[in-house]
Amino acid sequence: MSWTRQHFLDIESLSAEEIITVLDTAKAFKQVGERAIKTVPALRGKTVVNLFVEPSTRTRISFELAAQRLSADVINFSADASSLKKGETLKDTARNLEALNADIIVVRHSASGAPHFLSRFLKSSVVNAGDGAHEHPTQALLDTFTIRERRGEIAGLKVTILGDILYSRVARSNIWALTKLGAKVTLCGPPTLVPRVFEQLGCRVTYDVDSAIADADIINLLRIQHERQRKTMFPSLGEYTSLFGLTRARLAKTKPDVLIMHPGPVNRGVEIDSDVADGARSVILEQVTNGLAVRMAVLFLVNRGKEVPAGKAATLTV
Repeated sequence: MSWTRQHFLDIESLSAEEIITVLDTAKAFKQVGERAIKTVPALRGKTVVNLFVEPSTRTRISFELAAQRLSADVINFSADASSLKKGETLKDTARNLEALNADIIVVRHSASGAPHFLSRFLKSSVVNAGDGAHEHPTQALLDTFTIRERRGEIAGLKVTILGDILYSRVARSNIWALTKLGAKVTLCGPPTLVPRVFEQLGCRVTYDVDSAIADADIINLLRIQHERQRKTMFPSLGEYTSLFGLTRARLAKTKPDVLIMHPGPVNRGVEIDSDVADGARSVILEQVTNGLAVRMAVLFLVNRGKEVPAGKAATLTV
């Protein structure tokens, strides 16, 4: 199918066909990354601004490298050294970036809805790199890409997301992506962090970790989002690890071919044992590699979405 969206803001509004389009495009870009010459001229002459108003390592570097691989000019915006510190609004900052002929603005912000807000008045394409506890769409796509690459079809797979669901934008985006592609999603964690309201999104909610992981094909672990919590949601990290951590003993009770995933940063010894994170079933580093291909695909598609006539599929020229 053709890609017609100017902005890339969330997974919730995407159709299953649009998700597959991104994944198929990412597959082509991953092949590019395996060549001796890893750059393509898809965004030559374009300017990509990484507007990160919230700390990030993997996502920011991944988007920066993705834009460079597409031959774009890349500007990394540092909030701490910007006029935001002097009282300038996010809207004025973004408009000034657009006035400098930015073609794509990648936004990471602690406020939910910030990328959607900017998309209402910017002519530049806006890409959501994570907004508050709302969504992290490219993380969900790279997770889905990794599962698809390892297991083929997503439909029918049993995926358990274990950890802090309430404050996790990764969890929300993954739920949307996986359920739209036919996976069966189970959520597990402390009751204070996994409210049953998530069942309205088509998930199973359980507080029994052994039951949640016993027949799972995929276990996606999430860290505790301390920076977004307004109060302590459980007595101690030690208790959390005891009740919900993925230890070697718990892993031994799972399927022998279960895949272990984590969006990072990993808190070793809390939500996962170190030897499990580094073990043969872990695809955590594969997720990082695949994130580059997925973000190349997203940048490519939002740019081509302006130029490819409706009804004609965007083609990847390498």
